Amino acid sequence: MSNSLPPVPVVSVVGATAAGKSDLAVAIALALGGEVINTDSMQLYKGMDIGTAKLTEAERGGVPHHLLDVWEVTETASVAEYQRLARAEMDRLLAAGRPPVLVGGSGLYVRAAIDEMEFPGTDPVLRARLEAELEQVGPAVLHARLAEQDPPAAAAILTGNGRRIVRALEVIELTGRPFTASLPSNKAVYPAVQIGVELPRAELDERITLRVDRMWQAGLLDEVRELEARGLREGLTAGRALGYQQVLAHFAGECTEQEARDETVRATKRFARRQESWFRRDDRISWLARPAGADPAELLERSLELVRKAG
Repeated sequence: MSNSLPPVPVVSVVGATAAGKSDLAVAIALALGGEVINTDSMQLYKGMDIGTAKLTEAERGGVPHHLLDVWEVTETASVAEYQRLARAEMDRLLAAGRPPVLVGGSGLYVRAAIDEMEFPGTDPVLRARLEAELEQVGPAVLHARLAEQDPPAAAAILTGNGRRIVRALEVIELTGRPFTASLPSNKAVYPAVQIGVELPRAELDERITLRVDRMWQAGLLDEVRELEARGLREGLTAGRALGYQQVLAHFAGECTEQEARDETVRATKRFARRQESWFRRDDRISWLARPAGADPAELLERSLELVRKAG
């Protein structure tokens, strides 16, 4: 590690799926003497390897990776639980002088790890009452109430999204504060060098198509069938993951294998655009363009230069 680099930086590598984040994170960790912490919500699931493009042991280059293979596919993802796990790993690494290098495209998980973000509890009785009311009067009535109590929250939640409307009203009643007060802020608990990997849209779309092709060739259908036997279809989070959801639909006879494959490509491209929109709202992220044929060593050097400047 260069003497000009800060001894213990926190680095976060973000961007759209298939942009090349994982390889860059490994290279940064090697250069800094750090370790990688996963911020991809689906890579936390055990056995979801091919469909999430989880790096193999060889691809990790000897760099320890943390928060992979944590949950069973039947467990519902919890950002609050992820925050607890991620911060414990970050604190441990920082205390040991090992820079944490966060990598993944789940924006809320990135923010939960490094930013000030609270998770209000739940009240089963209150939740049941609101859900019963939702069932009786419909989401529009509850959305109108939310608009009176927390206009910014109502503006951010679609009128038909009953589940989120109920949660927002629950938090307001429990805490006496607006629901928006519990949303992630840009106030860092762990100041980090945040690096965004950016590809031209056409190239990213091509990489997504190639990635899905490779997943099929690598045995995604077999992986999904094995996970189905372990409860994937009942998993409220894992069962809806890109690729897995489409293959499960194929197994259920709802579409052909080719249709499942094509829909995986389309859905992944749509998801990549949503990821970019999310991350672009955070002006703390420094974007590094990665044009076709770019030298990975150049991208690494530009990343390390950002770390140097931050120090």
